Amino acid sequence: MTVPDTPAAPAHFTMTEEEIIAKFPDRLRGYDLFRKMGSPKHVVAPMVDQSELAWRILSRRYGAHLCYTPMFHAKSFSDPRSKYFSEHWQTDSEDRPVIVQFCANDPDILLKAAALVAGQADAVDLNLGCPQNIARRGRYGSYLMEDWDLISRLIRKLHENLEIPVTAKIRVFPDVAKTVEYAKMVEAAGAQIITVHGRLREQRGHKTGLADWAKIKAVREAVKVPVFANGNILYYEDVQRCIDETGVDGVMSAESNLYNPALFSGEALPSWQLAEEYLEICKQTPTKLTYIRGHLFKLFRYSLPVHTDLRQQMAKAENLDDFCQVVAALKSRLLEDDAKDPFDAENTPVDEFGYRKYPHWICQPALRFEHDKANSTSGRLLNEAQADQQAKRNSDEAVPSTETPEDGDSKRQKVATA
Repeated sequence: MTVPDTPAAPAHFTMTEEEIIAKFPDRLRGYDLFRKMGSPKHVVAPMVDQSELAWRILSRRYGAHLCYTPMFHAKSFSDPRSKYFSEHWQTDSEDRPVIVQFCANDPDILLKAAALVAGQADAVDLNLGCPQNIARRGRYGSYLMEDWDLISRLIRKLHENLEIPVTAKIRVFPDVAKTVEYAKMVEAAGAQIITVHGRLREQRGHKTGLADWAKIKAVREAVKVPVFANGNILYYEDVQRCIDETGVDGVMSAESNLYNPALFSGEALPSWQLAEEYLEICKQTPTKLTYIRGHLFKLFRYSLPVHTDLRQQMAKAENLDDFCQVVAALKSRLLEDDAKDPFDAENTPVDEFGYRKYPHWICQPALRFEHDKANSTSGRLLNEAQADQQAKRNSDEAVPSTETPEDGDSKRQKVATA
């Protein structure tokens, strides 16, 4: 019987795995890295200008086991004397476990940037998921998805030369088989943890839609390294549901964490409480005002349209004291709102799709809307299938109407983002 030839390693694989282990005998791999970080199940995603140190501190207080830094541009970061480096790199002795994420398209520059954080992080992550237009112009993130050779060279450069492990965050392809092969290529290059954002590159903004957990599950079953899932996490209960359905090792939250940093605690807390705590952290941890403003607008997303005058004050705040004054004013009004209609966390109603109907002063996930249900990329959302079945039953039981039915394309569809 003829034994098939073992595929030759790519030319940029200049070392065998045995040689790499001999070079870095103490560097952790795969599940050893995962266990060293405490086997994290609750993971805060890398978010540009939003997962900064102060926010990571707040998130850890409410159940986050592992945090990623914001995505840094490797080229700008690689010069430790640069303004970019001094403004963006921030950590402390309590900021662990932490993974530092970079976007890059040059292996040597990526290694130079990554080496600057090697003694202060548990791993370095390569961003292969950013879908924004700036990533297309800069040729990084998800716009490298078709260049598997470059992706492999980026990861391999770190795997063969960096003192700490390399990980990667990817998006999925329309085809599950291609997604699996993609993940296996990333693993073969040296990624020790793979985060799978279960959305296509095109699923962003108003086309975000649902993440595909089936593709995440397929990747989990195909690779030997730990896998984190990203997408569709609105409530605390979704974390375990995702783990049960996909078999992943941990669950990452991005946008839902921004609107509710207590997501991983399972608590439904008032926005002003988390805002005050965040500002107290910022008093001890210098934080850019643009970051603070962005976080506060998200925490008070549903209250500022009610108290519009304070929205203007928030927009015009020029220093930390200004933000504290606006939050204090909001707190006073929101306590009055709650006194009029007290929030009962044990008896929270849900809408027709299964989304919880929290009062505006409670931290809650952001829900987007689409107007084209028939052609939406978002598919069936959460409990929408059950809601449609109930609607049909109600319709069958109702007396026929002579009115023209509402055009299906004009019905608003709630689209969850996480």
